[in-house]
Amino acid sequence: MDGNTKAAILLACLGPTAASRVLSRMDDAEIERLTLDLSSLGTIDPETREAIIEEFHQMMIANRYVTQGGVDYAKTILESALGPERAVEILTRLQSSLQEVPFEFLKRADPSQVITFIQDEHPQTIALILAHLQPDIAATVLSSLNPEMRTDVVLRIATMDRTPPEIVREVERVLERKMASVFSQGFTFAGGVKEVAEILNRIERATEKNIMAELEERDPELADEISRLMFTFDDLIYVDDGGIQKALREIDQKDLALALKHVDDEVKEKILKNMSTRARDMIAEEMEYMGPVRLRDVEEAQQKMVGVVRRLEEAGEIIIEGRGGSAEDDIIV
Repeated sequence: MDGNTKAAILLACLGPTAASRVLSRMDDAEIERLTLDLSSLGTIDPETREAIIEEFHQMMIANRYVTQGGVDYAKTILESALGPERAVEILTRLQSSLQEVPFEFLKRADPSQVITFIQDEHPQTIALILAHLQPDIAATVLSSLNPEMRTDVVLRIATMDRTPPEIVREVERVLERKMASVFSQGFTFAGGVKEVAEILNRIERATEKNIMAELEERDPELADEISRLMFTFDDLIYVDDGGIQKALREIDQKDLALALKHVDDEVKEKILKNMSTRARDMIAEEMEYMGPVRLRDVEEAQQKMVGVVRRLEEAGEIIIEGRGGSAEDDIIV
C-alpha cells in the first residue's frame, strides 16, 4: 500500500472535522491528490486501520526525535524503546516517506491500464516511465509493446543517464491527468465519495471551491457526484420551512446575524420568513451594530447552521428537497 493511500485511510479514520483541519494546512496539489485517493477508498478492515494508525504514531514520534536531536538521537531513543531492528525500520520508512517517488500513483494502476495510456507515447517517454516502475510491472508493460518499440525502449533505458527533475515531473503530471479517469472508476464504494463530501463540507469555503474547480476540470462526473452529496449554506433554500424553524432554535443569535452578513437574498429571505417579527428586528439590529466582519468568520458561522441542518436531516427530523437522491426519495406533495 503506497503512502498516499495510507494517508487517505488515516484521514478517513480521523473523521470529517479533523480531516478537514489537516487538509487546510496542505497545498492545493496535496489536497487534490488526497481527495481523489479518499474518493477511491473501499471498505477498510479494522486490522488495516489499526496498523496504519500505529504506523503514523510511530512515524510521528520518530520525526519528533529527529527534529529534536537529529537522526542519531532518534535512533538511540527508538532502539531503547523498540529494539535495533524496529528502530532502523521506522527511520528508513520515515526517510523514504519524506522523499517524493516519481510515478508513485502508478502503483494503484493495473499494468493493462498503464499500457493503454503510454503505448502511443514517444519511446523516450515510455523508457522514462518504465525506469521508475517496479520491475514486475515494467516487465508486463514492456512485453505488451510491439517488438520494434520494445527494443527501442530497452536501448533507451539502458543508456539513460540522469533526467532533470522538472522533466520527470512534467511527464508525471501529464500521465497522471490522462489516467485520472481510470482511477476515478468505481468510486461508489461505501465511504468513498461520501467521505470526501463530508470533509469538503467542513473545509474552508475558498479551499473547497478550488478543490471542486480542479476536480471539475479533471473528472466532471466525479465532481458532480461529490457535489450532489455536499450541503452548503446556499442549499438552505431546499430545507422545508419546518426544518428551518427547528434549526433556528439551535442557532445563537450572534452566529445567525454573522452568517447573514454575506449571503444571497433568496437564502436570507428563506431564513427570515421563518422568524417572528421581533426576532427579525433583533437580527437586523445585530447586523447593523456588527460593522465590517471577516469573510472567514462569516463562513464559520454559516457552517455552524449547516452542521445543525445536516444533523437534523440525518436524524430524520427535517427534509431537504431537490438535492439528488433516488426516485424513492422524491417528495410527493
